[in-house]
Amino acid sequence: MDPSVSTQTARRPRALRPDDGRLVRGQRSRSRIREAARALFRERGFDGTTLRAIAKRAGMGASSIYRHVRTKHELLVLELADLQEEAWTRFRTGDDRSRPTRERVARFFDTQHALLASDADLTVIALRATTYPEAPVARRVLALHDRAIGLLAEILQAGSRRDLAPGIDVLASARALFHIATGARISWANGLISETGCREAIASSVDLLFRGLSARGNGG
Repeated sequence: MDPSVSTQTARRPRALRPDDGRLVRGQRSRSRIREAARALFRERGFDGTTLRAIAKRAGMGASSIYRHVRTKHELLVLELADLQEEAWTRFRTGDDRSRPTRERVARFFDTQHALLASDADLTVIALRATTYPEAPVARRVLALHDRAIGLLAEILQAGSRRDLAPGIDVLASARALFHIATGARISWANGLISETGCREAIASSVDLLFRGLSARGNGG
């Protein structure tokens, strides 16, 4: 056997295993962190909870938590992101694309609001966290906003081919719908309106927007 071949073979690094366990351990750690944070936010309130306390409840060292999250506000934005994705999944499950666009949009907001209201205390704290200007949080919030606007634009795009006024700006309309809902929810989070008032404010504002679109479509 050629000695050079043996040498080359010996020097060749072994292929890495597809999963050496770090990915699974990381997922489990993040899950424990989020469970601990939810519990402590309810027990002590948001202001009374520290990352150190969350790490201790999650069974890890105080420095270890920073491998997964930098601030407690990030944890709340992740909760909102999960709620949004769950709302979209539920909406998709029962969505009837043949229904009027107004009804589809209303059903999406109703589905989303039902999830938000199912754990109102945590949701209110999480909504407040979206107003903090910390850079990591801001980036996550902007990504969350973009995702929500994209989902609404998808519904409106389908409607633009059927029952909405020709030539409407789908993206601008989606942004308007998103900011309607966000404004009402921030008011709810800050105690300016009730949860029921939040739902009603979104519904009435959406009705107003769609009447405007309809009026343009009819030449009014």
